[in-house]
Amino acid sequence: MEIKKVMVIGAGQMGNGIAQVSAQTGWDTVLYDINMELVDKGLANIAKNLQRDVSKGKRTEEDMAAIMGRLKPSTTLDDAADADLIIEAIVENFDIKKKVFEQLDAIAPAHAILATNTSSLPITQIAATTKRPAQVIGMHFMNPVPVMKLVEIIRGLATSDEVYQIIEEASIKMGKVPVWCKDVPGFVSNRVLQVMINEALWELYEGVAPAENIDNIMKLGMNHPMGPCALADLIGLDTILSILNVMYTGYGDPKYRPSPLLKQYVQAGWLGRKTGKGIFDYSK
Repeated sequence: MEIKKVMVIGAGQMGNGIAQVSAQTGWDTVLYDINMELVDKGLANIAKNLQRDVSKGKRTEEDMAAIMGRLKPSTTLDDAADADLIIEAIVENFDIKKKVFEQLDAIAPAHAILATNTSSLPITQIAATTKRPAQVIGMHFMNPVPVMKLVEIIRGLATSDEVYQIIEEASIKMGKVPVWCKDVPGFVSNRVLQVMINEALWELYEGVAPAENIDNIMKLGMNHPMGPCALADLIGLDTILSILNVMYTGYGDPKYRPSPLLKQYVQAGWLGRKTGKGIFDYSK
């Protein structure tokens, strides 16, 4: 199957990044969200990213115009009717994803592949909500999508070899490095990453060190480009909590038990960069 049209469900931090990379690849790309304000915000972020590349001489104004010209805003899932690949990038909540996948399954053409950018939820369970489980697969991009090279590809129990091959080749065309793993809670990336972030939050909760010190120790001592506290704010503390809860439930292992401080931040609405305040204060 040749991919000509892609639809990205969710215009947030991950969704607009995926849409940008899709349009850069040369595919007509629909960016969907539940209202036009969210879609416009996503498109504005894409334009900002591309303009930054232009100012650095990495691409021309003509390139930017061509990429933006391939992007179509949408607030209706009916636009999936002629899409070849649909990539879902919405909130990390199974019930909400289930509803969206059921709708997409009914609207999308028979050949279309339904991919999910889920960080931790089982691909097999998501696939089972559709009548095409062989055509459902995990495409877990990293944040920020236009910069990070990895795409973690996760096959569900029913995902076909053909669909896996198409997604692997599509990832390479997008300039990414596809790496497969099994369908387990958190996959590979988040089973490792979230334990580290959660441990940093436990240390912060216990007063072992302030956030700046924890981050500096990991950056200077372990050569991490970003400390776990700053990274948590970039990902979103609500997303971190959702992933940890999925793994805690999925494995029943106390090592995935979320820090009480993480829960407090989320209850307070301090979700990180996207709200202007998280572990660190971004309001200024």
